[in-house]
Amino acid sequence: MAPIGAAVVGIGFIGPVHVEALRRLGHRVVGILGSNPEKSFVAARDLGIPRGYADLGELLDDPLVQVVHLASPNVHHFAQCRQVLNAGKHVVCEKPLGLTTAETAELLALAVRQRVIAAVNYNVRFYPLVLEARERRKAGHLGRIFHITGDYLQDWLLLPGDFNWRVDAREGGVLRAVADIGTHWLDTVCFISGLEVDAVFADLKTVHPVRSKPLGGSETYSGPTSVSQKTERIQVTTEDHASILIRFRGGARGSVTVSQVAAGRKNALRFDMAGESSSFGWNSESPNDLLIGYRDRPNKLLTRDPALLAPKVRLYANYPGGHAEGFPDTFKQLYRAIYADVERTIAGTPREPEPLYATFADGHREVQICEAILKSHATERWVAVA
Repeated sequence: MAPIGAAVVGIGFIGPVHVEALRRLGHRVVGILGSNPEKSFVAARDLGIPRGYADLGELLDDPLVQVVHLASPNVHHFAQCRQVLNAGKHVVCEKPLGLTTAETAELLALAVRQRVIAAVNYNVRFYPLVLEARERRKAGHLGRIFHITGDYLQDWLLLPGDFNWRVDAREGGVLRAVADIGTHWLDTVCFISGLEVDAVFADLKTVHPVRSKPLGGSETYSGPTSVSQKTERIQVTTEDHASILIRFRGGARGSVTVSQVAAGRKNALRFDMAGESSSFGWNSESPNDLLIGYRDRPNKLLTRDPALLAPKVRLYANYPGGHAEGFPDTFKQLYRAIYADVERTIAGTPREPEPLYATFADGHREVQICEAILKSHATERWVAVA
């Protein structure tokens, strides 16, 4: 694959992850944009990137930029995506794609008109054993799926002194834990199972209705506010915890617990997928093992090894068995798939008809589910997904 020029918007926790993954694939990160020119220039210097942009307009005017990665706070995704698409650039947007389905529907339609690659950064799909579970399900290993259960648990917002822009509904949106990590779980299990969410019954809980916000700001996963820092107390309306019952189209059932206040769980996305022939179990904190369960014979523990994976999956598992691959590798493999389609588009050849990466259609669907979850919580009843 020929090197492609990319620029990253966002210099917090996840922006540099995008930068590193692109470099590992051999693509050129030609510039970066922070929330103001000074932060852009500092980030460019610290990350060894040629250019720090003053604003998004300057970034889009750079002829070296072919793909734009948006890793900014959620509230900016819609406006920035629209600006990037109108400039005719390919785009990779962090989730959620927008804060409402009105926004995501507009972005989806615009991406189709502009005929560019428009992807949402659901990286969990690209753990090799997640891809392998999908291929085995497609081959009939599960049979008819009865139910899918699981959770996504973190503890980085456990204390009332823990703060991040995601906590503030004005920056992250009215849903927080569900939109931030719950959508990863939903995208992952739907990607593997091929099922679609039909209806939800949700209960949300704000554990800390008041938090201490550092006046100088705070970074994701940075730990509780220091006693020496000046803070202000702010009211919090976004949820720390959610319990969601799910009805899938076709009759399967599901349930998921989402929490950012689960002590000791750093980043645990877990699922159990029960079918009539076997079951799959996986945990993102042990991502190189897939449990395959049986009723009538011993269970199997499949350890990630390219030699044991389906041919389609081997492309996304680059190290031999016993050489662990984890979180940073998922971004590399995600961008491998996205940039292959970017290259095809540039060359004028057909794109992948069923891409493994999440498209804007997937991003729109996730926000439809989020809106149903909000409505279900408010009305205390089952709500169908639009």
